[in-house]
Amino acid sequence: MSEVNADSDRGRPKGAVVRDIRIKDIRRPLAATRTNDPEKVLRLMDSIAKEGQKTPIDVLEVEGRYYGFSGCHRFEACQRLGQETISCRVFKATREVLQMQMM
Repeated sequence: MSEVNADSDRGRPKGAVVRDIRIKDIRRPLAATRTNDPEKVLRLMDSIAKEGQKTPIDVLEVEGRYYGFSGCHRFEACQRLGQETISCRVFKATREVLQMQMM
């Protein structure tokens, strides 16, 4: 698993770490309430297949479990390409923060 420190030099909160996570280990609690643009997903699939994933998705790590709330088009593109892992910017969070994200 690759890992890179992604501190706030680009406006991101300190403490974020970029690493590859298995797609099947990421829960997407809001996926049922959101619809992805099919054309955007196809464009991303083409780009990722040719050049790899350029931008990690953001996930919260709560009690050892991963929850994705952003990067839904990239997530679907990687999933449809049959990739086992996806590059993620991981932020450790509490259950309270997770609950706020789900509102």
